[in-house]
Amino acid sequence: MRTATATAAAVTTTLLGAGAAAVAAGRYAADAALRPEPGRPLPGGARLSVHSTAAGRIALTRTLASLRPGTYGLAAPGVHAVVGPVLTEAEHDPDTVVRRLLAVTHGSLDPGTRVRLTPQVHLGNPRTALGLDHADVDVPGELGALPAWFVPAARDTWVIAVHGLGSSREHPMVVMPFLHRQRMPVLDLAYRGDLGAPASPDGLGHLGESEWRDVDAAIRYALRYGARRVVLHGWSTGATMALYAAERSALADRISGVVLDSPVLDWHATLRRLAAARHTPALVLPLAVRAAEGLAGLRNDRRPPGADPGALRVPVLIFHGPDDTLAPWEPSRRLAAARPDLVHLHTVREADHGAMWNADPQGYEESLRRFLTPLM
Repeated sequence: MRTATATAAAVTTTLLGAGAAAVAAGRYAADAALRPEPGRPLPGGARLSVHSTAAGRIALTRTLASLRPGTYGLAAPGVHAVVGPVLTEAEHDPDTVVRRLLAVTHGSLDPGTRVRLTPQVHLGNPRTALGLDHADVDVPGELGALPAWFVPAARDTWVIAVHGLGSSREHPMVVMPFLHRQRMPVLDLAYRGDLGAPASPDGLGHLGESEWRDVDAAIRYALRYGARRVVLHGWSTGATMALYAAERSALADRISGVVLDSPVLDWHATLRRLAAARHTPALVLPLAVRAAEGLAGLRNDRRPPGADPGALRVPVLIFHGPDDTLAPWEPSRRLAAARPDLVHLHTVREADHGAMWNADPQGYEESLRRFLTPLM
């Protein structure tokens, strides 16, 4: 009897320990999503070493990431640069890849510097980074003033830009020159948890479940100051927020279209990938994800965005691809297949999360132009 009791006690202790470990792992694994820090890299991104630089060229560690096509930021503490395509004809060592070095915007790229490729190409604000006149404005939100950049233009259909995980309102500047050429005003929003914006009441992010109300506030601001209609353009969780706004906002009839870049449409899968990227043991991974969902308030009775394709009332353009390591693209494919009358999926290959424009800027902007033309 004593042996059985001791065994039962040991098993109970083990289970309790595993449960506590899972909760702790859930808090840690979901930290990037639930405690956002503007500009903090998402987990799982490969770190590369700078091997050398020359006029217009940079040699980096050879990895799948450094071989991706397109244009990217190159970031390290105190350093930011912009790199272009791989120079396949350039001489290089077997363990390096040579890319076009377009600009060094901050710091210096000394040999040995450890850097990451990032979708954020520009630093600063629209004026300093792009030469575009803009106004710093405050959007009245339910938690307080939300900082935003407003880039004026002639049309009365505004684009409201909403960044996502691991980035800031500097990220949407990649499409600002294109939108400015289309004469579309842009309101680039910072939302709860961002630098200069109010914190969420519990200090946590909620993968768009509560943050969408800041997008709703931006819609109200745009309509108050001259917009007749708006197009919502979101990245990652910003795309999730845009889709929630289209589904839930009392002003949904003033939304003429929605652009979703790398949308997080399956928060369970995204939290699982975040947890795995933070080396959460496979044994506790499901419990860790459940703990993270509990922290974020993402209960089973909460419907993920796009769960009811029949609820869509406006055209939707999705940029997504099979190489997204954080937000699986299968939900995007299903949404497009369910509503071919309203949803168009522009597939971008060899593009990581939030980097659909980076992988193919020209193709991205042409698809965006065709989508926006009848909505302007």
